[in-house]
Amino acid sequence: MNYYDEIKNEIINNEITKRVKDYSKNRSDLNTYYNVGKLLFEAGKHYGEGIIKEYSKKLTEEFGKGYTESNLRYFRQYYHFLNRHTLCDKLTWSHYRTLLAVTDEMVDYYVKICIDNNLSVRELRTRIKNKEYERLDENTKLKLANKEESKVEDFIKNPIMINNKNNYEIISEKALQMLILEDIPSFLDELGVGFTFIRNEYRIKIGDTYNYIDLLLYNIEFNCYVVVELKITSLKKEDIGQIEIYMNYIDNHLKNINQDKTIGIIICKKNNKFIMEYCSDKRILAKEYKIVKNSTLSNELTYSH
Repeated sequence: MNYYDEIKNEIINNEITKRVKDYSKNRSDLNTYYNVGKLLFEAGKHYGEGIIKEYSKKLTEEFGKGYTESNLRYFRQYYHFLNRHTLCDKLTWSHYRTLLAVTDEMVDYYVKICIDNNLSVRELRTRIKNKEYERLDENTKLKLANKEESKVEDFIKNPIMINNKNNYEIISEKALQMLILEDIPSFLDELGVGFTFIRNEYRIKIGDTYNYIDLLLYNIEFNCYVVVELKITSLKKEDIGQIEIYMNYIDNHLKNINQDKTIGIIICKKNNKFIMEYCSDKRILAKEYKIVKNSTLSNELTYSH
């Protein structure tokens, strides 16, 4: 079998398809690179690793740039990748190039968030650098592996990274709230999919007293209100009682019969797992936060649980 001619035919057919059928360019690219990767793998078994260099030189002479040795190795790696994972043509070749660098157990998560959030390649790389998958709960990772249905709380990161672009000193919940409001899109991304901002300091009246919910959100995908309370100290048992009152208020005064029950998220400096163990309301979640003292979360690569 002449592997080079087969590879050449795959590339020529792909170029023709992209000219004639504009809508199918991406799928054609993905299929072509898979087929080329397979042929390179089989050629390597017959002729050794040096065949990559030889084919790269010949393809570059015939088709121009894009067929470097490293790119051909990416095609071959992509072939092995798709033997373990299902192709999604909503992602581009550049997305897949990026995903080749992550471990197999992470792939489903990053494919999901690319689709759910329509992530660019740059945004995907940032999410990977931020170690989003590693900050998921172990139960969520099992759900992803078993392709089980997810819940609203599954993709909330721990710790939640909060940008501090101007290096403010965090001395109060109000200061922490202002940091979040300065970059609300990043904060919502840290919580997961479908979160939208309603308002901060949401006023409610309980008896003759006005109370203020730090952040009131809504999750479109899971059709429920989300109450967020901020604590710059370790989690205390009274924090559970406070947020439960707020959640019940929202359920009684805002939620309609077609919406799911409100969930509550306490974002604190330090979680107390013993307190959470005895919290009977499973809609209440406690997550730690970490302040990132730079302009982009992607530079924060280390943290401790």
